[in-house]
Amino acid sequence: MNTSTPTATAQEWLGRFDAALSGSDPAAAAALFGAESYWRDLVSFTWNIRTMEGRDSIAAMLAGTLAATRPSSWRLDGEATRAGEVTEAWLVFETALGRGRGHVRLKDGRCWTLTTMLAELKGFEERRGEKRPRGVEHGVRRNRRSWLEERAAEQAELGHVRQPYCLVVGGGQGGIALAARLKQLEVPALVIDSHPRAGDAWRARYRSLCLHDPVWYDHLPYLPFPDNWPVFTPKDKMGDWLEAYTKLMELNYWSSTECRSARWDEAAQEWSVAVDRAGETVVLRPKQLILATGMSGMPEVPKFPGAERFLGEQVHSSEYRSGEAYRGRHCVVVGSNNSAHDICADLWEHEAKVTMLQRSSTLVVRSETLMDAGWGRLFSEDALRRGITTERADMTLATMPFRVMTEAQKPVYAEIARKDAGFYERLRQAGFMLDFGEDGSGLSLKYMRRGSGYYIDVGASELVADGSIALRSGVNVTELRARSVVLDDGSELPADLIVYATGYGSMNGWAAKIISQEVADRVGKCWGLGSGTAKDPGPWEGELRNMWKPTHQPGLWFHGGNLQQSRFYSLLLALQLKARMEGLETPVWGMGPVHHTS
Repeated sequence: MNTSTPTATAQEWLGRFDAALSGSDPAAAAALFGAESYWRDLVSFTWNIRTMEGRDSIAAMLAGTLAATRPSSWRLDGEATRAGEVTEAWLVFETALGRGRGHVRLKDGRCWTLTTMLAELKGFEERRGEKRPRGVEHGVRRNRRSWLEERAAEQAELGHVRQPYCLVVGGGQGGIALAARLKQLEVPALVIDSHPRAGDAWRARYRSLCLHDPVWYDHLPYLPFPDNWPVFTPKDKMGDWLEAYTKLMELNYWSSTECRSARWDEAAQEWSVAVDRAGETVVLRPKQLILATGMSGMPEVPKFPGAERFLGEQVHSSEYRSGEAYRGRHCVVVGSNNSAHDICADLWEHEAKVTMLQRSSTLVVRSETLMDAGWGRLFSEDALRRGITTERADMTLATMPFRVMTEAQKPVYAEIARKDAGFYERLRQAGFMLDFGEDGSGLSLKYMRRGSGYYIDVGASELVADGSIALRSGVNVTELRARSVVLDDGSELPADLIVYATGYGSMNGWAAKIISQEVADRVGKCWGLGSGTAKDPGPWEGELRNMWKPTHQPGLWFHGGNLQQSRFYSLLLALQLKARMEGLETPVWGMGPVHHTS
């Protein structure tokens, strides 16, 4: 039994760890880890996002990175804690080029999990707090330009007189969050988006859309939502916030601009990107190209026989707007994920005769239950009262390696299934096919593995359970006829509208469209952990493929995910880009092979 205080235990381990690293002894450092152990590094050692599993992998990483990283100044950040056999502590440290934050979990005196993260670059710190810009130059000077004139000149020059170092394709929350990070690091960046206004990617979606994540989870960098912001943000309100954010954060944002093509110039080590800006062709030459088009690629629309004969309307969920025109008419929604449920509910509210076509099982969890069992611990008013800031909550999430998270989430969802047993039984009685992930690990892991196959219930499940939304499950479409959908059990559904809530392809589909299929294949599949579950083929990778880290195509990066991921990982991506712009050495360790091209 460990009788020392948690802080003494953590301090003693950290001292031995620091000594091993200072002595350039990877084997001695790895020996301080348990037989089952994980080191998740976020850019600080590897200039990559990697999880090393086991002592051998940890020793190999250190052998490849210690000479360049030169870690030092390890110390605890606050008091350590203990729960059962696990001692936890927050850390700070330095490397040759930066300052980092970290977290350690100890079992029986050895490390179980370690997380290290680059937080800032030495000499290139953000101008925040006491370092904030003055905003005005006091005194008198002829030909002085006002802030507005300086800002207008910057906007007029970038992309014409001066080239952006970074071109961000996609002006949703991901591209905007990254641009804000780059702005604070004084990296010239330009965001382009095809919509007429910033925020239109949200405004253009179906009228009933709201964020299913709560407000505490969704803050953008630097400028959190005000205290009176609603828990669940309506889409148009979100669009307005993003538009205001681009102005307040002084982001260089070209709306009504579509990326037509991009080509890597090997000799110049830069991109040649042709864009259509409101009818004018502009060729940009950034050093870094970031595809911030969400976590998905092109809409996936199934090719059903007879689709060309169907006389009604067929739309992908990304094109659906409202059920207003379908009052009293027959509508079939193919799919059973978040969008499918939202659209079915919208059609029902407009008094359409709507049928959900569920082809495979779906994970469903009630929003209220998820707040209690999931989000609430880190992202809630209660968490704030307990001193858990947004930054600390983000870092806490990052400290859990995905293999450990898989096992940790199983009892959580077993308890959810028990707590909401009546809710799930009503859905099963209606014929709805349920799962909690193939291995019972729940929503977060299913999201990380495939980004689909789940619904956070905000009301539509009761409409399914009581039959208000008709349900056909476990069947597939054999053909479409002029006014109907024929299923493989021989039945036929009348249809005036078919909505394909069938998801999206991999993000590298955008690379294929904008750059080339060759580059898309070189980079490989985006998203997924290699879990070997449906839509996430192995082998195990331990981190999301290609996201927020170097790819096998020089100068090409992918940024996406939900608002929390955009907020947290935008800093890591921005630091990597800043380091390259300043000519710092960024030797990438652990670039694995590409196993899947799409």
